[in-house]
Amino acid sequence: MGVTTRPWIVDDDLWALIEPLLPRWPERSPGPKPVDDRMCLQGILYVLHQDIAWQLLPPELGFGSGQTCWRRLDRWQQAWVFEQLHRILLAKLNAAGELDWSRACVDGPHPREKGGAATGPSPVDRRKTGSKHHLICDGRGTPFHVIITAANANDITQTLALVDGLPPVAGRPGRPRRRPDALLGDKAYDSKAVRRGLRKRRIMPVISRKGAPNIKGLGKLRYVVEQTFALLHQFMRLAVRWARRLELHNAFVSLACSQICWRRLKKAHP
Repeated sequence: MGVTTRPWIVDDDLWALIEPLLPRWPERSPGPKPVDDRMCLQGILYVLHQDIAWQLLPPELGFGSGQTCWRRLDRWQQAWVFEQLHRILLAKLNAAGELDWSRACVDGPHPREKGGAATGPSPVDRRKTGSKHHLICDGRGTPFHVIITAANANDITQTLALVDGLPPVAGRPGRPRRRPDALLGDKAYDSKAVRRGLRKRRIMPVISRKGAPNIKGLGKLRYVVEQTFALLHQFMRLAVRWARRLELHNAFVSLACSQICWRRLKKAHP
C-alpha cells in the first residue's frame, strides 16, 4: 500500500527533517534498548489518524506499546520537536513561494468536547465541557498557528493572540516574516480594539461590521480557513479532545499542522 492509504508512514525525506530535532538517548542507559524513534513516531501518527486508545495500538505493526509511544510523545513535546518541525516546513513552503502573505484568515469552529485544562462549558450544551480550536492561516489555507481554549471563549478574545503567535517564518532573504498584509475575519471578530491592535501591528483589518452587510467577496476569500479546519479534523484524534493534558493535545495539533504543510510541499515539489 502507498502513503495515501497509510498516512502514518514517515517517508525518508520527512524523517530526514525530523530526526535531527529529536533528543538523543544516553549512549549507556539501563534496561532494554528503546524502540526505534521512527517506529514510535509512526505509532503516534497512527493514533492521530485513527483516534484509538493508546493501549489498542496494534503491536504487529512494530510501533511498540501504546505506553511507549505515549511517553515518547510527551518527551518530544517537552523538547518542542513538533513546533520546530512546523516552523521548518513553513520556511520551506515560504522559500518555494507557496505562502500567501497578502492576507491571513482567522476562525474558531464548534468546540471539541471532553475535559482537561483549557476547557469550559460548551455553548451548545452547558452540561458538557469542551475545548475550542482557534486558527490563523495564510491566504492559501496553510496553518500558521492554533490556540486551544475553553469552549465558551469568545473568538474575538483570541484574535490578537493568534496574530502574535504566528511564528517567524524564514526561507526568503532578509528577516523572517511574522505578519501578513491583511487579516480577514467575519462579524464575530468585529471590535474597535481588534482593529486598533491590527493597525498597530501594521496589518489591515478586513472584518465585516455587525449590523451592516458583509464585505462583498469576503466569504470567497475566507473559505480557505474552513477548508483548513476540515483538514485538521480529518485527523480523528483532533475531532474530539480526549487528552486531558493540554500540552499533549497541543503536540497532536502541531503534528497535524506539520502533516498538512508536508503534503502541500510534496504536492508543489513532487
